[in-house]
Amino acid sequence: MRALVTGGAGFIGSNLVDRLLIEGHAVDVVDDLSTGSLANLAEARALGGEFHFHQIDVSDADIVTLIEKQRPEVIFHLAAQASVAASLRDPGHDAAVNVVGTVRVLEGARRAGARKIVYAASGGTLYGVLEARELPVDETHLFRPISPYGVSKRVALDYLEVFRDLDALEFTALALANVYGPRQDTQGECGVVARFAADLLVGQPSTIDGDGHQTRDFVFVDDVVDAFCRAATRAGGLVVNIGTGVPTSVARLYATMAAQAGSRLAPGHGPPRPGDLPASCLDPSRAKLHLGWVPWTSLEDGVAATLAFVARQASGRSRR
Repeated sequence: MRALVTGGAGFIGSNLVDRLLIEGHAVDVVDDLSTGSLANLAEARALGGEFHFHQIDVSDADIVTLIEKQRPEVIFHLAAQASVAASLRDPGHDAAVNVVGTVRVLEGARRAGARKIVYAASGGTLYGVLEARELPVDETHLFRPISPYGVSKRVALDYLEVFRDLDALEFTALALANVYGPRQDTQGECGVVARFAADLLVGQPSTIDGDGHQTRDFVFVDDVVDAFCRAATRAGGLVVNIGTGVPTSVARLYATMAAQAGSRLAPGHGPPRPGDLPASCLDPSRAKLHLGWVPWTSLEDGVAATLAFVARQASGRSRR
């Protein structure tokens, strides 16, 4: 299979690229490096195989020509403006990347004769504010985003439907829970696990946004990558939740990570982040039915792997 991965130098995208190359697929990576990093692709380059990197913004009209030229069979579309807070500050930029960028990718896919788009949707922001009785939420629930970021992700789903109806371009949209693991940005607005890991490993107190009672569905990146690979040939025309179905409070997450890091530091608390949801948890039943997918990495094992990765990174920087 020839695959093209937008956002392939990012956290999830680069892990997906590694998996595709290991499985023997030809891979084109598209990334503007605004949040991704070439360092994330070091392992991909070392793996060999047919691998090409293209530095371009998905909202650039030239992306259409690039995709048409490369002629991928399947496009994994992960490139996005992924910060809720940033979407509140600049909703126009958010729409340019997440809506216009998606339309450009779809147009390129149509011209290239691609078979399928596997799209990274956002599980938490799509469903909006939910009551406790509604959790874990399944895909039949109405989409009620409360941020420009969530709206842009919902609009992208409408475009996926239109291109499927008009051009027979198949899609699967994976509504992702809170993905964490190796290569997550330790400085990013979305990477709470990585941020806690970076703080704990240097003996620095972490700050929890809000009171810590807010809950999230933390799913490990390797499990998520497996769902993307499965979606290349399954679950056509569906939005599919990719999460654990298990809510974890941010306070419990910190306690789990502190215990594994051997730290007794208590976290500080800051104001809640604008646009944050009080609770988010996804029902993965459809993923089991249509993808044959279930999450297998426990929070404890995933946190341990993340701490080990961040520690290796810090050790490598100190030797330089």
